[in-house]
Amino acid sequence: MKFDEYRQQDAVGLAALVARGEVSASELLACAMQRAADVNPDLNAIVIPMHEIAQNRAATTLAGPLAGVPFLIKDIAQDYAGVPTTSGSRALRNYVPPTHAEYVVRALAAGLVVFGKTNTPEFALKGTTEPAYWGPTRNPWNRLHTSGGSSGGASAAVAAGIVPMAGASDGGGSIRIPASCCGLFGLRPSRGRVPAGPRHAEFWNGASSEHVITRSVRDSAAMLDVLQGPDIGAPFQIRPPARPYREEVEREPGRLRIGFSTVSPLGLAVDPECVAAVEACVSLLRGLGHEVEEAAPDIDGHLLAECFLTMYMGQTAANLELARQLSGANEEEFELDTRALALLGRSLSAGDFQRSLFRWNDFSRSVGQYFRRYDLYLTPTMAMPPARIGEQDTPAWQQAALRPLLSLGLGKLLLMSGQVEKMAVESLSRVPFTQLSNLTGTPSMSVPLHWTPEGLPVGVQFMAPVGDEATLFRLAGQLEKVRPWFARVPA
Repeated sequence: MKFDEYRQQDAVGLAALVARGEVSASELLACAMQRAADVNPDLNAIVIPMHEIAQNRAATTLAGPLAGVPFLIKDIAQDYAGVPTTSGSRALRNYVPPTHAEYVVRALAAGLVVFGKTNTPEFALKGTTEPAYWGPTRNPWNRLHTSGGSSGGASAAVAAGIVPMAGASDGGGSIRIPASCCGLFGLRPSRGRVPAGPRHAEFWNGASSEHVITRSVRDSAAMLDVLQGPDIGAPFQIRPPARPYREEVEREPGRLRIGFSTVSPLGLAVDPECVAAVEACVSLLRGLGHEVEEAAPDIDGHLLAECFLTMYMGQTAANLELARQLSGANEEEFELDTRALALLGRSLSAGDFQRSLFRWNDFSRSVGQYFRRYDLYLTPTMAMPPARIGEQDTPAWQQAALRPLLSLGLGKLLLMSGQVEKMAVESLSRVPFTQLSNLTGTPSMSVPLHWTPEGLPVGVQFMAPVGDEATLFRLAGQLEKVRPWFARVPA
């Protein structure tokens, strides 16, 4: 199979070709690996190749709904037994998990052929993928710009045509942000929809969900059919879907009532292109017969950001300590930003952390009230188009200020200084819309409906009530039909 033929198909389409005997899994793998060889040196999307493992697997008889389709997994949490999981960190470069994650077990049961792991920022902590250990992943639409994060390696690989879909996860926007940056479809499932076991119960207190980034809507639906459902001992279980998600994509959404907002929850500027993306989407939705009006949930955006960052800092402290136990690494082997976040996390009391978690319920109740009136909530996915590589680096003066505080362990002083709040606003200024879905456990999706005059993708985000991925898939299927994006690919 030639690359042009390969790229014309999504994962469902490739699986159908394999099932009919028109192409073999080995041929598809060879095509994917050749494409990776051609573009990955420039993009840096794949950081851990698994070619021999994949070639051996492709040569066997495969079964499952996606049998024979090449696939990439994210280099964090999606453990593949015998293959390093670095989590984007130098400190974990030699850590090799002994067992598959449940995510990988289900992907393999579906017949997918995993041939590598994709780049992620250290511990998946940033909305751009520029880890010190692996180096930056570049956006196929413009190599000077980020592919987003934390699933930036996945988004670059899919946008560049290496694979039709790739493993991803989303704890604060890490599926939706890179999908927006790379002109792809990215759905974050509801809390508990996809299991995190066996090594973990839930990620980030339930704020993080695992899934994929795709070009087509039906690929996302087909993969969620594969992944969804609790594993043994799962601490949180959600009502199963009424029917396969693949079927939902083909169903009409009906007349939906949709609220929208283009105002940043942090009260900061939103780029005109991101506003324009939503406004164009509103016009499109009204033309399709949906009822759309400006309305946002009653949420204090600054308080939500504070709660998100409290969890974020606490989890970083715990993750760094776990990484040290697994690897024996000293603290200097972690990035400065990670160490600073961990110091802040260690400086929080258990009471501080728990009081913050209490607030999550308030946000969920407010969102629940909103969804009594509206079926969906529409916003920009991001407040700005994709940043340039290096643009979001911690300034040198800030790094210099952090080092003595780190060496002296003065996390309490840093918390009291007000610098954390400033850093929080700065870090979330580009991505203020995504965390609401994470803290409330709701499903949400980024849909690629807009490009800037410079040719950079800009996504729009839809959020649905907890457990209602079906409505998202039905609407996404409708939008894909009337405003198709699959054939729009970077040069």
